[in-house]
Amino acid sequence: MNFADLGLGPEILKAVEEAGYTTPTPIQEQAIPVVLMGRDVLGVAQTGTGKTAGFTLPMIEILAGSRAKARMPRSLILAPTRELAAQVAENFEKYGKYHRLTMARLIGGESFTDQEKLLDRGVDVLIATPGRLMDLFGRGRILLNDVKILVIDEADRMLDMGFIPDVERIVAMLPKIRQTLFFSATMAPEIKRLADAFLMNPKEISVARQSTTAALVSQYLVVCQEQDKREALRHLIRIEDVKNALIFCNRKRDVDILYRSLAKHGFDVVQLHGDMPQSSRTETLERFKTGAVRLMVCSDVAARGLDISDLSHVFNYDVPHHSEDYVHRIGRTGRAGKEGRAFTFAMPDEGKLWGAIAKLIGKDIERMPIEGLPELELDMDASPRRGGRGGSDRAPRGGAAAASAAPRPERGRRDRKERPERVIEVAIASPAEIAPVADHIVERLAEPVRELPQPVREQPQPRETHRPRDPQQQPQPHYETPREPARGNREPNRDASRDNNNRRDRYRGRRDEHGIGEMNHPDEVVGFGAHVPDFILTEVVLPLPAEKKARNQQDDADIDEDEDFQDEAEEINEPSPQEPEIKAEIERHVEIEVVAEVEAVTEVEAQPEPEAEATVEAEPRPEIEAEATIEAQPEPELEANVEPEAEIEAIAEINHDAPQSEG
Repeated sequence: MNFADLGLGPEILKAVEEAGYTTPTPIQEQAIPVVLMGRDVLGVAQTGTGKTAGFTLPMIEILAGSRAKARMPRSLILAPTRELAAQVAENFEKYGKYHRLTMARLIGGESFTDQEKLLDRGVDVLIATPGRLMDLFGRGRILLNDVKILVIDEADRMLDMGFIPDVERIVAMLPKIRQTLFFSATMAPEIKRLADAFLMNPKEISVARQSTTAALVSQYLVVCQEQDKREALRHLIRIEDVKNALIFCNRKRDVDILYRSLAKHGFDVVQLHGDMPQSSRTETLERFKTGAVRLMVCSDVAARGLDISDLSHVFNYDVPHHSEDYVHRIGRTGRAGKEGRAFTFAMPDEGKLWGAIAKLIGKDIERMPIEGLPELELDMDASPRRGGRGGSDRAPRGGAAAASAAPRPERGRRDRKERPERVIEVAIASPAEIAPVADHIVERLAEPVRELPQPVREQPQPRETHRPRDPQQQPQPHYETPREPARGNREPNRDASRDNNNRRDRYRGRRDEHGIGEMNHPDEVVGFGAHVPDFILTEVVLPLPAEKKARNQQDDADIDEDEDFQDEAEEINEPSPQEPEIKAEIERHVEIEVVAEVEAVTEVEAQPEPEAEATVEAEPRPEIEAEATIEAQPEPELEANVEPEAEIEAIAEINHDAPQSEG
């Protein structure tokens, strides 16, 4: 069977052919037709069998018919690690290059802004890790209401990394009607429970027995002490035909130590672990994939999802704590029908860990002797120390025999001095010496028990509540406030309150509570003493109701008078209705005068002057001066006309100055 028989379109077949694949793997052959039918799938297959292409190819075929909306992806793929998410994204780019599908990858360590821009344009395929997806959803930058296909890849790895609670919250945000594809390398009971909760009538596909290794991978076991591991690793790298290799460590600290050790011995090596920034992780993977470096020391972050072509060797520098991780580690080699070799270094006290791995994979692993190192045996009953490093007590070079022969130091202080034993001497008395003592004890026991006298308690003498007054001191008048008579059944309560007050008074008489000298005044006068200040005795004359009423009426009258005055001021400030007529009359008279003056000047300029007057200008002429004085005098009629104008101007000035004076 080839890919054309699975129901894929011509664009996908062309892309698969260009990638170099002609025959589908068993998981692809069974999963692709079921996914194209729209059913849920529960796939279980070992690492390196092509699970990623098993759901990538049918998803491209299904999503090719429509487009996505902004911030609403049409499909969601959840991956446990950034490296696995990157591998899934590479598959979509490789197989979907002839389709116009948009894709976004949401992983940690990258810019939020760039990822939000991709979501705003709308994406058909969203590949994300649970943590970053929850962050963007909490910010309101993504909506999951339009997801039609959900893919959960490497579910068992998500369980190991603690992502299952986040996955459950993400699934709760998705639509109820959707297609779910669930893939895992192992099927633990917890994974089975999640599959039952997320899937609806799934098609179960299992192409191999759970937790089995690839048949094309040759596996070997090297047993040595911890201090011999590096030497054994360097020896194997030199004698083996290592094209490229992954070296796995359990802890990030060991990754860094081993990387520096190999680099010091001249090996071209890089390191990869979860504490590195995303840019460095991406660059390291790219260098290793392109063949720029031959060795990569890494933690289990690279055990899932790394599809590295022609990986020849895998070295387990530490025995994995979980037996399933062994299957994923060595599954990086022997892929796509090619052979691979895997070596595991174990210490003698890691027998239980290796026994669990052998039980899981169901076969025995061949032992590999190392030249120059003794052959040791695994202690299948011993448990490894915490951290899997064999503890701090290291055996000397020379094998297990030398290690067992060396005596273990006793616990405690090394320089402790031996203490002398304590010797207790016991004297034994004779019967003759014991007899008198025994007779005395018997006599005392026979005596009757006497009652002890009861102690006599003295009755407390009553204390004086008041000090005796000085007979020479004059008694001061005592002012009492009248009280209302008791009503009915309230009399007993009043008597009780008086008793309480008397007790309080007696108690206060024995103490100076407030520090104001109560005890210094025998007459019990507290405060001002025997003298009352004059300002307290001064009478204050309060106004009678009638006087208060008259005063209020006077205040109201003053207020009314002030309001009338303000009204008059406002009337004065208002413009007079005759003011426009007066102004018009003044303007008319001014125009008449201006016209008359202009005509007079015009007539004078028009008359020709005599030549004699032109020659003698400097000499004054009495006749002309007399005429000028006569002309300067106003005529009676003109004065009569000017008087009304003066009156109008005076009235206008009065109206104009009135608001200013008020202001």
